Amino acid sequence: MAKIFCVANQKGGVGKTTTTVNLSAGLAKLNQRVLLVDLDPQGNATMGAGINKAGLAASTYEVMLGTSDVATARQRSESGRFDVLPANRELAGAEVEMVELDNREKRLKNALATVDGDYDFILIDCPPALSMLTLNGLCAAHGVIIPMQCEYYALEGLSDLVNTIKKVHANLNQDLKIIGLLRVMFDPRMTLSQQVSAQLEQHFGDKVFKTIIPRNVRLAEAPSYGMPGVTFDPSSKGAQAYIAFGAEMVKRIKTM
Repeated sequence: MAKIFCVANQKGGVGKTTTTVNLSAGLAKLNQRVLLVDLDPQGNATMGAGINKAGLAASTYEVMLGTSDVATARQRSESGRFDVLPANRELAGAEVEMVELDNREKRLKNALATVDGDYDFILIDCPPALSMLTLNGLCAAHGVIIPMQCEYYALEGLSDLVNTIKKVHANLNQDLKIIGLLRVMFDPRMTLSQQVSAQLEQHFGDKVFKTIIPRNVRLAEAPSYGMPGVTFDPSSKGAQAYIAFGAEMVKRIKTM
């Protein structure tokens, strides 16, 4: 049975997609069977995994509307050695079209149940908004990984996200919990980063992952080559950090 995790944060530009793609590749390097679900109409995770989002025969959009299934729509990321349920701009239309459908919050959960035995991990890259798509991700998941930059505005948005997760847990998905907070784009030279990092550890304790992802140029360059940073430059500090994060995730799941 696959462990399903959302990578979510309603604040944009905090490294959700970078985290989802590189964690997928990091887990694959640890011989885990991984499916990355791109739930963002921008399709950045799809491109970052080396898949052309313009030429998709089927995507997350068709799966959400029930005109295709995951087994048909999924594609292989050769560079990352994991499977991808790809997305493109069509997915933006699903928000409107799902309004009249039955079980609209659980369309993704029901679709993923058909491939549950094929994977050890299913990672869902959520859009930067608390939308119907994000709600589908939260309803399908066992837990949420929250990537966070160590800056003031990130703390402001975190309370909103935690409240949303509590509401989804209470009303729609009692399995849902916060797996952990991941500090990303971390610059140890900045005093503010150190202060916010310390605050997170103080308030959330062991919910804060020990692994810290540094700000790294090689991670930023990798998507333009259609590769996860973990395989683009395995020796870079960013890649090493995501491989370490994958190992920490596997260890944490065993103790859950």
